[in-house]
Amino acid sequence: MNCTMKLRTLVAAALTGLLLLAAPVAQLAAQNDPTVTIRQVVEKWLQGRYQVDEITQTPLKNIYEVRIGTDLMYVDSRGEFAFIEGQMIDLKSNRNLTQARIDDLNRINFAKDLPLEFAIKQVSGNGKRVLAVFEDPNCTYCKKLRNDLVRMKDLTLYTFAYPILAPDSEVKARKAWCAKDRGVAWNELMVQGRVPENDGSCENPVGKIQALGRKLNVTGTPTMFFTNGKRVPGAISIQELEKLLTENS
Repeated sequence: MNCTMKLRTLVAAALTGLLLLAAPVAQLAAQNDPTVTIRQVVEKWLQGRYQVDEITQTPLKNIYEVRIGTDLMYVDSRGEFAFIEGQMIDLKSNRNLTQARIDDLNRINFAKDLPLEFAIKQVSGNGKRVLAVFEDPNCTYCKKLRNDLVRMKDLTLYTFAYPILAPDSEVKARKAWCAKDRGVAWNELMVQGRVPENDGSCENPVGKIQALGRKLNVTGTPTMFFTNGKRVPGAISIQELEKLLTENS
């Protein structure tokens, strides 16, 4: 793993809260030499896995360049915030402030922005947890996610058939909508690869869903939306999905 990949890995860890700052920043910042503070804070944040090679003052007041091999990060003189790979990290709370802002910008109004009548609705258990997902019938990661979704309990799931990947994606989406039991048909299509046996010519919302996806800037599948508006692109583990449902429902 090269140095760039090291820092990218560390930023990714910061996004999920895997790195913990073991040193009390306020005490370290009391020292006279800011480079001592910065070195100690950064190396603590890195959990001792990497050492700081060099710290130099930048032309910007109170901002220091921290070099780890050939990788660079920029830290304020108190050792509280860092810029890594273009993202601002709060070293004390271990929170990626850039990602938090992006998450806010990507939020939707679940109740107003999603016409749920266009979705395939499935309810398991008491259905108290609610999730909306945009899936393409030919999406490998959607199929992986669907294998977990069909096993989840107490979930109301709204699936928007969003064909964007292949020429026959729209045909499959229309056939699933035209099936007698849309939920069963979609699950079988995604999990077993079984295409519904109809001509897909019934009245359906697939075209409207395509327009909706463009409006909401859904550029890939799967894309999930939680009831508080949080957007999560890509397939995630069932453990992470359970956690996000708890946090964002």
